[in-house]
Amino acid sequence: MATQTQISGMACPGCVAAPVTISAEPPKPARIALSLPTIHCQACISKVERGLNAHPGVHNARVNLTLKRAMIDAEPEVGPDDLVTVLEALGFEAHELDADTLSATRSDKAGRDLLMRLAVAGFASMNVMLLSVAVWSGATDFTRDLFHWISAAIALPAIAFSAQPFFRSAWSALSVRRLNMDVPIVLAIILALITSLWETALSGEHAYFDAALTLTFFLLAGRYLEYRTRAVARSAAQELAALEVPRAIRLAKDEEHEVPVAELAVGDLILVRPGGRMPVDGTIAKGNSELDRSLLTGETLPVFASPGLLVSAGEVNLTGPLIVQATAVGQDTSLHRLADLVAISESGRSRYTSLADKAAQLYAPGVHILSALAFVGWYLWSGDFRIALNIAAAVLIITCPCALGLAVPAVTTAASGRLFRKGMLIKDATALERLAEVDTVVFDKTGTLTAGMPKLTNLDDHASSDLSIALALAQASAHPLSVSLTKAALDAGVFPEKVSDINEVPGYGTEGTFRGQRVRLGRADWVGGTPGAQTAAWLSIEGQPPKEFQFIDALRVGASDMIATLQNSGKQILLMSGDVPKAVEELANQLGIADWVAGASPEDKALRVQALTQEGHKVLMVGDGLNDTAALAAAHVSISPATALDAARVASDIVLLGQDMSPIADACQVAVKATKRIRENFSIATIYNVIAVPLAVAGFATPLIAALAMSTSSITVSLNALRVR
Repeated sequence: MATQTQISGMACPGCVAAPVTISAEPPKPARIALSLPTIHCQACISKVERGLNAHPGVHNARVNLTLKRAMIDAEPEVGPDDLVTVLEALGFEAHELDADTLSATRSDKAGRDLLMRLAVAGFASMNVMLLSVAVWSGATDFTRDLFHWISAAIALPAIAFSAQPFFRSAWSALSVRRLNMDVPIVLAIILALITSLWETALSGEHAYFDAALTLTFFLLAGRYLEYRTRAVARSAAQELAALEVPRAIRLAKDEEHEVPVAELAVGDLILVRPGGRMPVDGTIAKGNSELDRSLLTGETLPVFASPGLLVSAGEVNLTGPLIVQATAVGQDTSLHRLADLVAISESGRSRYTSLADKAAQLYAPGVHILSALAFVGWYLWSGDFRIALNIAAAVLIITCPCALGLAVPAVTTAASGRLFRKGMLIKDATALERLAEVDTVVFDKTGTLTAGMPKLTNLDDHASSDLSIALALAQASAHPLSVSLTKAALDAGVFPEKVSDINEVPGYGTEGTFRGQRVRLGRADWVGGTPGAQTAAWLSIEGQPPKEFQFIDALRVGASDMIATLQNSGKQILLMSGDVPKAVEELANQLGIADWVAGASPEDKALRVQALTQEGHKVLMVGDGLNDTAALAAAHVSISPATALDAARVASDIVLLGQDMSPIADACQVAVKATKRIRENFSIATIYNVIAVPLAVAGFATPLIAALAMSTSSITVSLNALRVR
């Protein structure tokens, strides 16, 4: 709201008459980022966006399905907790992310940039080709020279703009004294332009403007195909940092103060309400509750929390308020140490050399040597520097790796399309090449091989009256077992009884009064039950023995068939989980996995993957939680389900979009076929060079022949790539 101040005194009458308006800067709108791990389709996006946009104070809400994230612009008074409540009412799980750390979702700037350069190169090459047709048809003298100069006027700025990705890449390689596939490309383009300008200035018959533009166009097409095979994603370490709680409630003299997490210090007392995420590492000073540690440790069930228990940043408080005394904050928390571990693992995997780069290491020196020999030979034979330079340029153009540039992206694009239809999204350009080399597969348990949600198994063993009482108590709790019991009972047509005075006792369960009797649903030791090996919740009705409701974590669809297929193909299978030994052993026996590890920390998983790599194994890691991110990044190649946390999905190379696990085995087979097609494409390119190089060295490679040869080889490579589909 603008404020107005009147100026009086010695001011002129006009100034006195006109009020001076001093604009108070309006408060900046809030930028809120939410992680939405359970969304999976366009209908989810529409429902979330409608719900958020309908909330008072929300200006705009947009959902990114690939990142499973919502970005919301809202009034300053709108808080993340308000929006999380809105989404939970709509049936979606939501967690706050630090919008400052994320710096908003990246736009597809790189893709648009490549597409724009491709369009410019294509438009310019078509125009220059039209001019070249007149020259090839017999235009001579002034007409030919005029068309050549017009071609130069089109080609020079077009190539200066369109070929920048190749110029930058070649310079980066040469600046560290190495060669890549872009070095001969750039040399061929530059030499073709210099030779063409020289020929045009001397009224020569041949110019290579059309060949240079066509080469640029085809290579940009390959570069764009390669780009499209990758998802635009950030570093997993950055996503992990964004999962930290940006604000916390600090207690000082029995007063609550909401402060940025950066202001917390060791020794501070912090209030963590039910549903909140731990902002620091610390010790519980007061309160009883249960903690969900599944994202950090892989433990299936919540852990009972009471004074004295150590907690870590990122754990979720479920049922009761807790006061935590901080023992580690900021960079010293376990979550930050995990982020550092992921960053180190990512840098190690980035040293993988792709097939295209391996080919470049052999191809680039060979092309340069061949072109130099052609120049020296023709100059010694003819004594004409101009002829020798023309033929050297022709050799570079006709041997320029256009087919090699398309060999990899054409195949990966075709294979990625096939796998996408099967429910797998390929994020990294070299993922298929690495997947084809895998001989060892490491699986996480909870949320990966299992659904990560407990399922009631003995519903039919209970009387309808007991089920109705249990349902009434379960509906009052957000505990995973209560949620599962509620769903199973409602699906079976059970109606809740009228239980009064329902109260949730943090860390223990829910209690109430039914017809004057005390009824409880919760932990075995709280209701008088006898704990067993099976995961269970217990119902006690005053005057009756406790009843046990048993739960299991169900297998994902296709998990058994996938494990069997991988084992039949000769791959070693390892199950690593942070869960208790009993649960891990039962799952390993059910799936026929002989090698398993329980109680594994994130560091244990990453170290085991690194040890296997050092032994010479090519490891595929499949996981979904924060405790898997370091191992996912350290593995030769990695896969995570779409239901995984953002950080795990970003650390992985491939995302499994559906619930069915069987596409993982299919992906391994497709990867082998795709790698075979890539090698075939390299062979096609080699055969092409064997035929084309003698023509170029002999001096028969006119611009028309060069352009046709490049186009033919590129089309052949692309058609061979389509066989993967």
